Amino acid sequence: MPVTARLSQRFYEKLGDEVANELVEWFNAVDATYRSDLRAINESNFVLFDTKVEQRFAESDAKFARRLAEFEARMTAFEARIEQRITQLDRDLRVHIATSIAELRSSLMTWIVGLWITSALGFAGIILAIARLR
Repeated sequence: MPVTARLSQRFYEKLGDEVANELVEWFNAVDATYRSDLRAINESNFVLFDTKVEQRFAESDAKFARRLAEFEARMTAFEARIEQRITQLDRDLRVHIATSIAELRSSLMTWIVGLWITSALGFAGIILAIARLR
């Protein structure tokens, strides 16, 4: 909204109407030029600001994507280590169970053989005792 410059009555009296009107027109032209220049500068600054904001958002997105990729890589490596550890623990447990079962089987076989021999000797003694009595 342009504001028309007006001069006091003394300017008109001293300079005359024609010169004073020229001066008013010149002030209005300068004002319009400055307004136009200011509008152009503001638009240029807004475009520059908008470009910088977009660039910063792009940089932030790239940084976030990079960090997310690094996190995913760390999580994948962690998952691989955990899976390897679980596999090793499974192997160790299976070996321990197999060894324990083998030891238990051996111990039971020893007891069975011992009991069988003891029973066999007992029956042999009973048979011999019966044979002597006859």
